[in-house]
Amino acid sequence: MFSNNNKHPHLDKLLKKSKRIALDGDSRILILSDLHMGNGGRRDEFRRNAGLVESILKNYYLPEKYSLVLNGDVEELFKFPLDSIVSRWRHLYELFLRFNENGFFLRTFGNHDVSLLDEKNYLLEPYLLESLRLSYNEEDLLIFHGHQASVFLWETYPLVSRAVVWFLRYIAKPFGIRNFSIAYNSRRRFAIEKSIYEFSNRAKIVSIIGHTHRPLFESLSKVDYLNYRIEELCRSFATAREPERARIRDRITLLKAELDSCFRQGKKIGLRSGVYNNLTIPSVFNSGCAIGKRGITALEIDREKIRLIYWYNGKQSRKFISDRDSRPVRLDGTGFYRIVLNEDHLDYVFSRLHLLA
Repeated sequence: MFSNNNKHPHLDKLLKKSKRIALDGDSRILILSDLHMGNGGRRDEFRRNAGLVESILKNYYLPEKYSLVLNGDVEELFKFPLDSIVSRWRHLYELFLRFNENGFFLRTFGNHDVSLLDEKNYLLEPYLLESLRLSYNEEDLLIFHGHQASVFLWETYPLVSRAVVWFLRYIAKPFGIRNFSIAYNSRRRFAIEKSIYEFSNRAKIVSIIGHTHRPLFESLSKVDYLNYRIEELCRSFATAREPERARIRDRITLLKAELDSCFRQGKKIGLRSGVYNNLTIPSVFNSGCAIGKRGITALEIDREKIRLIYWYNGKQSRKFISDRDSRPVRLDGTGFYRIVLNEDHLDYVFSRLHLLA
């Protein structure tokens, strides 16, 4: 499985030692990452979407019989003591544990909450892992936070983390300085994604990560997906007839407008592409984060399909671009909406991975 030219030894170890869970045709799993739960105060980034997270877990995923995986950076321990977080969100911790009724609840640690390994009497300690390996037929999906792909971040963690915690708690937090985590650094974010992409292709597995806060579906970011889709529509236009040509023209116009919007926003954050070579292999998925300003993204594994999902407050006037029947669906009794951003069958994903990797 592995070559001798091993650039990712820690990721190889993760794959070998991970807890394994077998998927079957009825498996349903929700994967959320990067909640960054704080103490409920004004510096708590999770507070904005706390009601949304609680509502979808209690009113959608729990009754729909999903298991739950929280993929790292669940608590924001760089800025807040653990006891203050647990005290504020204890009802959510109890909700997380209820997913054991459906199958299982598990959580991995990230770089912002790895110190949980040293905590005594942590409420979720029995469910804390570094990684999780889902077996689908003879294929593997490896769930891990993603910070492990950075050798510097991982190997220097004990020393660096103390300095980061001190700065964020006693300087950044009191003076309102933004937490400049790796999630906001486009160049380093891209390097981590690229490293995980190389490892996944070599091992011929699907990696499901968080950490960078950027949703990825089949290794494609939103910008990449829009570019690929515009190219596909341009190719199909040549052989299409009216009125199909008119539909394609309208579709390209909408996609171009969405792409332009992405690049305008990208100038503010140093946008980089998520394409790692000329032929993108569907080996990396990222659930995004639960602290988005407009909502949260998540991944669902649902009866042999994998989906990228967006949940948001229906008061927002936002248009969504998708080739699928992705009309927003309201969650009964709430003002929250669910939309499918992308979806594929796992058989298709692994077939492409083996053919292209």
